[in-house]
Amino acid sequence: MLNLLFPEKSTVIVGLDIGTSKVVAVVGEVHDTGTLNIIGIGQCPSRGVCKGEIVNHDQAAEDVRNAIVEAERSADVEIASVYLSATGAHLSSLNTRGIFTSASFDHEITPQDVKEVLANAKVFNRPSENHVLQTLRQRFTVNGQAGIVDPVGMLGERLEVEMHVIHGVTTRLHNHTRVLGGLNVEVEEMVFSGLCSALAMTDSEQKQMGVLVVDIGAGTTEYVVYADGVIQHTGVLAVGGNHLTNDLSYGLRMAPARAELLKREHGAATLEGAVGQSLTLPNENGLQPRRVNVEHLRRIMIARLEETFELIANDVGERGFHEQLRAGVNLCGGGARIRGVEKLAENVFELTTRVGRADAIGGMKSATDDPELATAVGLVKYGAMRQKGKRQAGLVGRIKNLAGALRLF
Repeated sequence: MLNLLFPEKSTVIVGLDIGTSKVVAVVGEVHDTGTLNIIGIGQCPSRGVCKGEIVNHDQAAEDVRNAIVEAERSADVEIASVYLSATGAHLSSLNTRGIFTSASFDHEITPQDVKEVLANAKVFNRPSENHVLQTLRQRFTVNGQAGIVDPVGMLGERLEVEMHVIHGVTTRLHNHTRVLGGLNVEVEEMVFSGLCSALAMTDSEQKQMGVLVVDIGAGTTEYVVYADGVIQHTGVLAVGGNHLTNDLSYGLRMAPARAELLKREHGAATLEGAVGQSLTLPNENGLQPRRVNVEHLRRIMIARLEETFELIANDVGERGFHEQLRAGVNLCGGGARIRGVEKLAENVFELTTRVGRADAIGGMKSATDDPELATAVGLVKYGAMRQKGKRQAGLVGRIKNLAGALRLF
């Protein structure tokens, strides 16, 4: 009966990732049934972005416009709002705790109590110029009983919540939203890039078992630790694929553009097949042809990737999460395309490693199978989760209104 009164509808959700190497807009369609399909993609080479942050407003705005226009054509929709990614070395994270106490031991916990304890968890020492980007609930505890998902209706005098908070410099975050100012496109919400990639590339079983998601982008590398089904830790390194290119440029004494081409065509995170191999490069700027040792090229790449993975491994290990990562490591981002990177990461982390895929999302395979689009696809998934909550709340309201109308008759 409800299906006749409220026929299935679909909602268009757009994820916009303003990355260091390219701007990506992914269009998803989510139905009331919960089915999510990718129906369009728009991409544009990125200028005006360095290490994940806006450094040239006009260039970035133009690239965003081009990506959105292409996404509109691809999906045959008009984009009015987006979920926007955010990253950068200025982002910090920590786990906080909020506490609410009642005078009565048999106090029944109310939604207002939950609201208060969540507000308490958001009160922590942070720089005055910083803004809270993300708050992620981990677990509730009622009178010492841990692992509570929804404490409303339970009896107890002491309610606690553990929360993961991500915050960053307000002005640097606002630079991303300002890029959309002249495009008549509203920002639904700004979301940490690493969270988006983790949402796209992990399933519920991996989250419960414990998994580390590492997104190797062009300008930054984000990482997220899931354990017991919730996010336990996040981090950002201002190191990515562009740093590999710069290392090759210096180490091989060549222009960055040529180093980038060599990285893509002959680079790898393994020495397999490289020992004793060399390449002859054609004339450049009137100079004589030169030879490049492939083993040397790859050793430069391996050194930078190892250093990046070791920084993450040390951070995760020092916080005591390594033993909780029973599902291993998921890699994504453009760096996940480097041949041999899975094996290298496996050796550093001493954990099973794979390139993640967005298996729980349908539609265009070019989006769900591409590790470089993990953030944008994850933004769509995040938006779908947010819309689901709104639809459920709306459905409850409509059912109540319907019941009231029926009582009138």
